[in-house]
Amino acid sequence: MSPERQTVDVGGRPVRLTHLDKVMYPATRTTKAEVMDYLVKVEPAILRQLRDRPVTRIRWPDGVGGEKFFEKNTPRGAPPWLRHQRLPASPGTDDEGTVLDLPFLDDLAGLMWAANSGALELHTPQWTVGPRGGLRDADRLVVDLDPGPGAGLDECARVAHLVAEHLRTDGLVRTVPVTSGSKGLQLYAPLPRPRPATAVREDARTLALALAAEHPGLVVAQQRKDLRGGKVLLDWSQNHPAKTTITPWSLRGRDRPTVAAPRDWDEIGPGLRQLTADEAAARLVRDGDPFEA
Repeated sequence: MSPERQTVDVGGRPVRLTHLDKVMYPATRTTKAEVMDYLVKVEPAILRQLRDRPVTRIRWPDGVGGEKFFEKNTPRGAPPWLRHQRLPASPGTDDEGTVLDLPFLDDLAGLMWAANSGALELHTPQWTVGPRGGLRDADRLVVDLDPGPGAGLDECARVAHLVAEHLRTDGLVRTVPVTSGSKGLQLYAPLPRPRPATAVREDARTLALALAAEHPGLVVAQQRKDLRGGKVLLDWSQNHPAKTTITPWSLRGRDRPTVAAPRDWDEIGPGLRQLTADEAAARLVRDGDPFEA
């Protein structure tokens, strides 16, 4: 067998690996093998976030800077052991009226399969699928904080504390901040009990509109670009049943291998920055997973 192509045993599952020396992040010369090494280091934490959620992958087969594409469905040639489920597409989407064949990444073998295909970013919805395939309601509320021109992570940090305070008032006492690995951050609030995604989306919309009214110089709740200068967009729409967010601990397809990194609240303040894969993995070992605190 060519050294560029090999089949390895990962937890009792055969996984075909190819071109492990391919450079996935040219700016840092990070290879596919190093991407896989990162996933091994964060395996338990990222699998907790992926559990029972279908995974939309963004793939860069030739590395960042090359062609990329979204992949929702399970591709032909996927290993027979990969869990997948046929589910109707959400109303109001381009796929409406079709049935999607959605994959799940349940274990390290699944993570390695995805990484081998160039799937650097793993995106998941706020709802889950039951063990028998039935759709469950959303089990978390998410707010995406996206800085507009002239704003940055410092402004996002200020707004994050405002959002968390509102959520506590509404009975959601625990919120986990996640620096997105891109420009902003997300706030995840586990729900005491699952609720329909449409209801959760409406709650998030109400929160965003209230904060925009209370802090008009800092917060905006509308997508219009002409309103966003120097402000932070509270994107409540990510709770829509058809939407997904970057999975906590997932890599991002940016110039450097940054990560959607869960953080502690005492870090959310001036000087906040995005974390690289090496930094995120080291912090997980040192401090544990904020989602498990």
